[in-house]
Amino acid sequence: MTMPFGYASPEQQVRDKSEYARKGIARGRSVVVLTYVDGILFVAENPSTTLHKISEMYDRVGFAAVGKYNEFENLRTAGIRIMDTRGYMYDRRDVTSRALANAYAQTLGAIFTESIKPYEVEIVVAEVGDTVAEDQIYRLTYDGSIADERGFIAIGGQSEQVMTSLREHHVEGQQLSAALRVAVDALTAGVPPGSSQNGERTLTAANLEVAMLDRTRTRRMFKRIVGSQLDGLLTETAPAAS
Repeated sequence: MTMPFGYASPEQQVRDKSEYARKGIARGRSVVVLTYVDGILFVAENPSTTLHKISEMYDRVGFAAVGKYNEFENLRTAGIRIMDTRGYMYDRRDVTSRALANAYAQTLGAIFTESIKPYEVEIVVAEVGDTVAEDQIYRLTYDGSIADERGFIAIGGQSEQVMTSLREHHVEGQQLSAALRVAVDALTAGVPPGSSQNGERTLTAANLEVAMLDRTRTRRMFKRIVGSQLDGLLTETAPAAS
């Protein structure tokens, strides 16, 4: 039996889609999500002040993404509608990061399977608990795969280099300033493709997007860290000049 012209086996189609999505995601800049003593910290290399990679989703839930902006923005807005509807119909306590992560996994999986072009996105959904042990971090990839992460995760860009730095320096129960320094140093270690800087870049408040889920706040836990507060935190833990 002869195969039709242009035929590709299902295995080859999956490999091609996966490679296409991974290449698109790797071209972007990384995002780091990690726990600290009072919650969960989000840090992204992002010079834009209007096109956010990090967002509030609900009272205790935050969102971070890398890849094609229009694609993860569509997912973000759809997720907010899902959570608002669930909170309105039932109870605010019924709105969880796990439910949102499951919805994203189904959507991304369906797009990957049924569409010619997969979404070029990688997503983190995080929920701050009443204690560090109750914090939840979920990573979702372009094909709908979902993973429950503990402590920290890096997505996009040179995430393997960033993860290596996080494994070496992240400590459970760190103060906010120390956790921010760990995240910034890890992002600095992830050299963008084609760069000749060999990890010697300097990231400042001007090219960072930072937010947190702070369990010490009431009801709405999400807060962006900007301006003088961000400058102060970065200065507090800046490496001493030699």
